[in-house]
Amino acid sequence: MYYIGIDLGTSAVKLLLMDSDGKIVNIVSREYPLYFPHPGWSEQKPEDWYEQTVLGIRELIRDVDKSQVAGISFGGQMHGLVILDEDDNVIRPAILWNDGRTTEETDYLNTVIGREKLSEYTANIAFAGFTAPKILWVKNKEPENFARISKIMLPKDYIAYKLTGVHCTDVSDASGMLLFDVKNRRWSQEMCDICGITTAQLAKCYESYEAVGTLLPQAAGELGLGTSVKVAAGAGDNAAAAVGTGTVGDNMCNISLGTSGTIFISSKKFGVDKYNALHSFAHADGSYHLMGCMLSAASCNKWWMDDIIGTKDYAAEQKAIEKLGENHVYFLPYLMGERSPHNNPNARAVFLGMSMDTTRTDMTQAVLEGVAFALRDSLEVARSLGIELTRTKICGGGARSPLWKKIIANVLNLRVDVLESEEGPSMGGAMLAAVACGEYASVEEIAAKVVKVVETVEPDAELVAKYEERYREFREIYPACKPLFG
Repeated sequence: MYYIGIDLGTSAVKLLLMDSDGKIVNIVSREYPLYFPHPGWSEQKPEDWYEQTVLGIRELIRDVDKSQVAGISFGGQMHGLVILDEDDNVIRPAILWNDGRTTEETDYLNTVIGREKLSEYTANIAFAGFTAPKILWVKNKEPENFARISKIMLPKDYIAYKLTGVHCTDVSDASGMLLFDVKNRRWSQEMCDICGITTAQLAKCYESYEAVGTLLPQAAGELGLGTSVKVAAGAGDNAAAAVGTGTVGDNMCNISLGTSGTIFISSKKFGVDKYNALHSFAHADGSYHLMGCMLSAASCNKWWMDDIIGTKDYAAEQKAIEKLGENHVYFLPYLMGERSPHNNPNARAVFLGMSMDTTRTDMTQAVLEGVAFALRDSLEVARSLGIELTRTKICGGGARSPLWKKIIANVLNLRVDVLESEEGPSMGGAMLAAVACGEYASVEEIAAKVVKVVETVEPDAELVAKYEERYREFREIYPACKPLFG
């Protein structure tokens, strides 16, 4: 049998076809527009997502026996606000995860409602990217649209609805809305009251590996598939990527070096750090996870290479870097503000420590190290909860750099496991579909079968000690600069 994983990203939808043994049969990617109607705003049209998903699936399965396609599931960009009217028509373009318009609403939630209450209700505090502040923004700034809301959905869930007719979401994606009681895996009535909505306006919440329905006749016809194809709830992109990298079960870790960067720690037990520096979310495997999210990771390197020094030859720039752990230039990687652990949208990137003998190579190295140091900030919060890790998986575009993997292994003092497949959310989605269809008994079972480690980057004791000293200095920079960020 075949299983389709849909990774609904910010710039494109990536579709993956996997067979019963976990072998990737085909991959297709289709782009759609991103709109910036005002400075700091970021929107997309849900109709564009569905159109490109349909075209992509048809291309994906063109050369296989379509009767053998058994299931479809998702990994998707989190936090985005999709609102539908009573006829299930989209009311306004979706407000995305990286949209920055909700400063007032976020401040209101954190200061007036209060962080302690938010943490009690949802295990998290308000971040500008989360969904609840977006709902309040629509309520405050677009009351006519707010009055029309019949259903509130997340991006991938709109695709699931179009395929099945079911208003659904999953526990991992719902965790990032600030409307979900993570510990008890249910909607928070208190948060609904605060936002002026009802639980009836929210989608039914499933575990990520549960089937929500089968293809509607119209959707089946558009895709060229049968109506018996099951659709599973799927997961937020980070939880889906964790499934795709085998970061399931207890005390497992994955680092993602994409546009944004995450450190994702799976746990059988629910836990919250006292400062809410890490997100505490439900996991797609039926348990929980902690996640530190930095808003700019591989995008820092892309900005430095493409826009500042003007080169596409990333490998050549990194080849000149030889003296790890001895760089006196530091880089704060806050080009888009920062989420974990500082929760400061006004934070900005900083180079520090340049002198007349500083080279272009030193600054390139500082960018790579700055991202690694910022990931370590989140790891230190997890360690403060008594979580002890010895190794991590790694995925994302930045993970293709051998040097960057070496830096991360030594800055974080973790063994870094490199995987045979780095398809992340789309692979995780296909794996969740296979579980929903009964091909595997659990997410942990399919992860053990499918995910393969092909290389491990070991930390070097001498280099770990050098980076320990550098990290202690790095930690002093943000507090010193914070008053300047406004």
